Amino acid sequence: MEYIACLRHPDRPAPALARPPFRSELGDRIQRGICAPCWRDWLQHQTLLINHFGLNPRKAEAREFLYGQILAVLFGEGEAAEVDTSRKGTIGPPGR
Repeated sequence: MEYIACLRHPDRPAPALARPPFRSELGDRIQRGICAPCWRDWLQHQTLLINHFGLNPRKAEAREFLYGQILAVLFGEGEAAEVDTSRKGTIGPPGR
């Protein structure tokens, strides 16, 4: 098993992803800089975002939002969306 110094916790090596999560530059970047445990954490957070904002990942706007959140949450580039659980059921997709 290969280990990497994850960008989210560079002082603690962790297992690397076996392959890029996407067939793109972003997928390659994630594989190079984000460990498998942090990617699993992201997938859980992504599910929270999809449910909270009522996103349909088949729509381009939703995918664009989620890719932006990957950059914000995993790489610190941009602003991460806030999830206000006290407003359960009253939130719509971003930009709506």
